[in-house]
Amino acid sequence: MSQDLSRYHRQMLLPGFGEDGQRKLLASKVLVLGCGALGTVIANLLARAGVGHLVIADRDFIEMTNLQRQVLFDEQDVKDAIPKAEAARRRIEQINSQVKVTAVIDDINHANIEKLAEGCDAIIDGVDNFETRFLANDCAVKLGIPYIYGGAVGTVGMTYAILPHTPTGDSPWERAGVATPCLRCIFEQAPPPGMNPTCETAGVLAPVVSIISSYEVSEALKVLTGNWDAVCPTMLSIDTWSNTVKQFKVRRAYDVGECVCCKGRRFEHLEGKYSSATTTLCGRNAVQLSQPTGANGKLDFDRIAERLRAHGTVTASKFMLRADIKDNGQQYELTLFTDGRAIVKGTKEAKTAKSIYAKYVGA
Repeated sequence: MSQDLSRYHRQMLLPGFGEDGQRKLLASKVLVLGCGALGTVIANLLARAGVGHLVIADRDFIEMTNLQRQVLFDEQDVKDAIPKAEAARRRIEQINSQVKVTAVIDDINHANIEKLAEGCDAIIDGVDNFETRFLANDCAVKLGIPYIYGGAVGTVGMTYAILPHTPTGDSPWERAGVATPCLRCIFEQAPPPGMNPTCETAGVLAPVVSIISSYEVSEALKVLTGNWDAVCPTMLSIDTWSNTVKQFKVRRAYDVGECVCCKGRRFEHLEGKYSSATTTLCGRNAVQLSQPTGANGKLDFDRIAERLRAHGTVTASKFMLRADIKDNGQQYELTLFTDGRAIVKGTKEAKTAKSIYAKYVGA
């Protein structure tokens, strides 16, 4: 069935778009990793541009502190305790009914990222940690999918488009002569935990988030419309407070290095070599735990809620169960997801989070 393209008229006037470019967007599928500060801007702009299918993956739910910079959410979403991916799906449905959105309420990890990326034309970074970025990089290189890296903290953001080298050298970007080094060509290893500032320790300015994520989308639109020569070959760094813009020439990193990923074709992060069952969440004073579920693959919220009501207020939906718990004089918020994940708010210590889970949910 023919789609009405009139809403994209201003975009179709641009060089490199036209009707052909717009139809390429409508036929494309993009994986958006994370639906927080970066991810909400990315999903919003991609939907308005007419990218036909968005797969939005995020493990988290909405809090009041998110609203300063996460543009798809409002106070009612916080009150309703809606997961970010689902709230984004509902909002995008109102923005552009021509766009299909698949909301994935799950942790992004080595066991599921290849399935999430299946059939996608690009992967776009909206996450807040290097472990997931290296995982996305492995997936992009293995599957031969462009990956747009981006990150922002404080007043500084960075972004870079990865057009991966493939074993056959026959991708459209390689035929155009514009393949770029992968993330591991540039950063051999992820920085150790605690070495980099986070939004919790350094804060984050909303405009830098919008600038970096908008730039990511701009690069993605070039990729999706096949405008390979227009894709920026450098890594861009912007500090909105000091008014500085830097471009790092990284193209030689592939030629001079012996990257284990794109040259060695070893995908250590996809193999789970560096995966963790516990994750300290940026800006949340919280720890995520990945726990096995029951025989049917789902947690029994009714049974668990009945038990937890003896310890505090419990709210539940089809997506999650949340309980306020006071333990040894300390206040915690325990959130359970149907897939077995749990978020324990009120601590940054994995040991403490595991203890709360074991005590109130069970081993």
